[in-house]
Amino acid sequence: MPALVTPFDRSGEIRLSDHRHNLRTLWDAGVRGYLIAGSTGEGPYLEPGERRQLLEAARSELGSKAFLLCGVAAETTRQAMAMVKEARFGGADGALVITPTTLARNRHRMVEDFYLGLAEASPLPIWIYTVPAVTAYELPLESVLRVAEHPNVAGIKDSGGHPVRFQAMAAAAGPDFHLYSGASAAITLAIEGGARGAITASTNYAPRRVLRTVEAARRRSSDSPKLQADLVRLTSVVEAYGVPGVKAAARSAGMRPGVPRLPLVALPSKESKRVVAALTPV
Repeated sequence: MPALVTPFDRSGEIRLSDHRHNLRTLWDAGVRGYLIAGSTGEGPYLEPGERRQLLEAARSELGSKAFLLCGVAAETTRQAMAMVKEARFGGADGALVITPTTLARNRHRMVEDFYLGLAEASPLPIWIYTVPAVTAYELPLESVLRVAEHPNVAGIKDSGGHPVRFQAMAAAAGPDFHLYSGASAAITLAIEGGARGAITASTNYAPRRVLRTVEAARRRSSDSPKLQADLVRLTSVVEAYGVPGVKAAARSAGMRPGVPRLPLVALPSKESKRVVAALTPV
């Protein structure tokens, strides 16, 4: 699944027509599941009502066959529940909830209870989202496994990039807990360790390459190492620039990503050219 970009204009308004174009472009490339309002989608910067707009447009454009996961970025259970309800009204199939960190960072029991309380009350299945490069906090394996015991916790997007962690999670949590790699560089090893697939920023600008990498890993194909190495080469350039780098690459790949919402800013020309050059296969 792509961690789908959100297209903003220069005044910070969402361009729903561009959003629809992006969804259709990825659908035509073979993508059938989408994370909307994740961290690459600038979810922490979205305002009340905007998640619903993005989801309703996606459901209208793609119909019932698309799987829609909605990102939730909240610091309190109350805030998170409001976003989950908005996601449900927008037509989401599940909610991917990032770890709260402002006051709860490293207070593992509080974070566990945040997820368990949300799962208990949520009308949607909950996925854990741990992304230490963004939050400077990684939910410990023991905490993940405790939260995974709740029947309304469906899985995790783990962007830490540690394949051994996937092996441990898959072995302990069982097949009904859906594991997804959030790190493009770890897709192959994560799938070999028990992950079902990947939810990545790279699917915005290299969807077919990501899909081939995932499928090769599932089949244990001899092409797998080469495909993974090419993806590592590409993403190490693009994602060094964060969301602005992803948007520059996505634009070159035929998407309409708009500009980032302030305080994020578009890449300068020199960096954009480096990103575009990286898209050419070697």
